[in-house]
Amino acid sequence: MKNDSAQPIDNFKRSLASATKAIAAREDLEVSYGGDVAGLVRDQVMLPSLPPKPKPEQIAKVRGDADALALKIALHDAEIHSANQPKSGAARAVFEALEQARVETLGGRHLSGLADNLTAALSARAKRRGFDKPDIAKDDTSFAEAIGLFARERLSGRPLPETTNGIMSAWRDEINERSQGRIKSLLDLIHDQDAFGRHVNDFIADLTLDRDNADPEQEDDQDEESQQEDQDQQEDQSADSPNEDQQGQTEVSDADALDDDADDAQDIVDAENIDGESDDSEQSPDAPSQRPQPRNSPDPYRVYTTKHDEVVKAEDLCPPEELERLRGYLDQHMAGLSSVISRLANRLQRRLQAQQQRSWTFDLEEGMLDTARLSRVIIDPLSSLTFKEEKETDFRDTIVSILIDNSGSMRGRPIMVAAVCADIMARTLERCGVKAEILGFTTKAWKGGKSFQDWMAAGKPSQPGRLNDLRHIIYKSADMPWRRAKRNLGLMMREGLLKENIDGEALDWAYRRLMARPEQRRILMVISDGAPVDDATQSQNKTGLLETHLREMIDTLENRSDVELVAIGIGHDVTRWYSKAVTIMDVEQLGGAMTEKLAELFDKGRR
Repeated sequence: MKNDSAQPIDNFKRSLASATKAIAAREDLEVSYGGDVAGLVRDQVMLPSLPPKPKPEQIAKVRGDADALALKIALHDAEIHSANQPKSGAARAVFEALEQARVETLGGRHLSGLADNLTAALSARAKRRGFDKPDIAKDDTSFAEAIGLFARERLSGRPLPETTNGIMSAWRDEINERSQGRIKSLLDLIHDQDAFGRHVNDFIADLTLDRDNADPEQEDDQDEESQQEDQDQQEDQSADSPNEDQQGQTEVSDADALDDDADDAQDIVDAENIDGESDDSEQSPDAPSQRPQPRNSPDPYRVYTTKHDEVVKAEDLCPPEELERLRGYLDQHMAGLSSVISRLANRLQRRLQAQQQRSWTFDLEEGMLDTARLSRVIIDPLSSLTFKEEKETDFRDTIVSILIDNSGSMRGRPIMVAAVCADIMARTLERCGVKAEILGFTTKAWKGGKSFQDWMAAGKPSQPGRLNDLRHIIYKSADMPWRRAKRNLGLMMREGLLKENIDGEALDWAYRRLMARPEQRRILMVISDGAPVDDATQSQNKTGLLETHLREMIDTLENRSDVELVAIGIGHDVTRWYSKAVTIMDVEQLGGAMTEKLAELFDKGRR
């Protein structure tokens, strides 16, 4: 009977796979099922798993997911897309949304059934993302989503599903005013991806964006002008004063942070660390014996200057009251996700605590009184008291470092989810007696900062190496209790913080911090959404400088160091960089991916 009941769904999966291959015009295309969301990983179509007896809406949704991915394979050229794609987070999100609208409009023009499937998938996605709610936040992420929906409606001529009413009510009038007929003109270019992409870039440049949606290109121009004006002033003035980026801060509500007193009461905190926390941000673990030595390279990685780089605590980049406000904003928008991640974290905590079974040594002359053997003394008063002592477990002698990409492409929901996941994972590990730190990496400026200015003043020597000012942020040090670091995670919500990313040096920094720790087992988890990007460096050096250095650092850490390295890619395949990695297509999967990867590492250590 089992086979009979499973046969219809198996037949449906085979038929859907065949249809997907036909639409994509790829007979060799691999289609698989599993997980909660659809996506493309290494040219493989990943579709959500289906129950044995799916409902009609589930069937329609998975068909729409498959059709959308197949159309992207058939009608989308990755090289053309990459050539036209903006670098900044807000502009890139709009570009991506409009390209998806182009592909789906083309696919649904002559196949009404396919168009219906795409609408069903869109409706389900919009409901899951909360686009039907009237109080949706007006930020960069929702603006990009809304403009993509607006374009889809105008290009296809089909009405949007009701589940998008909330987000469209918030943005429709503003998009109408800003677009000034631009989207309608895209209709004539829908068959030419290159022309369409260039026209979209012109459209993005023409958008009269407010400060919440400010174009980083414009911010950069302003930054360079202000830097030029200040060139004759104090050179060593800190670029991370409390007033930094004040003109670009996100406007958020003044809601207070959620009350976590109940959670605080359950936390296990080392009393010695509450008042006497060691400040490992002041350490300089640069001894050659602690640095991994990369393989010999014919074109070694170079840095033009490090004098403008900084390693800074999160609380030093923002006033306390602003951190509280940003943390409240984070909690307000991620309350629903926090409960889901908390359940996953509790599952991880149970798995970790199962490995912490107590081991005792008995019949000792001193230690803790062994009450279970007092009966011997009662029976024979001449017998001496016996004592026991708990053995030390290697499990607690572990540190986990969570390194988060703080680049502009992580803006919006990705950085929100990363902050919440890291926060809850650190709290969970702390309860299990495992040290954890949370780090972030970005740059101090777009397209180079003072390093770039120094290079220009020196006559622009060729092949200068890295030309931007690094900003490495300590959100939570290993010895800082979670309750003291909690509000620091709100800094990731600050507009103007997220800029460019130089991953190789960030890995080196995180590695050296780990090697300065006394714990014997060291785990480094990297959360990123793509390859390293720094326009100034990439424009003035040989192609691939940053990527090559990242590969060298990964190879060194994975093969010639004591650090266990694991990576999680958001929307991009990081398995081409890291040997121990997982790629997720939706940020809502991040909590589960972090939980499973940490559990795998601890399970491996137990064996």
